[in-house]
Amino acid sequence: MFRLWAKTCKDNHVLQDIVIADDSADRRTAKVVHALSKICSDFDLAEPIWLESNIRDFKRHKKTRFTQDSFIETLPFDYLEIQVIEED
Repeated sequence: MFRLWAKTCKDNHVLQDIVIADDSADRRTAKVVHALSKICSDFDLAEPIWLESNIRDFKRHKKTRFTQDSFIETLPFDYLEIQVIEED
């Protein structure tokens, strides 16, 4: 089972959070992309742009934060954070 936790935060307070579970046979990258798409749909957001810093943090720590730099639209929060909480 693969589970990804996402939350939006403003001033160090969680505004929204969700856990996406995926038990498909897809590769990890595909699972992350599908989960992020679902998260953005549920939170009514455009999908963020993966910057080099996001890729590096996600590979190293299994989590990353998308700030205003990763979005085209203006955000009503400080950041969107995603974190892998379970992997097969």
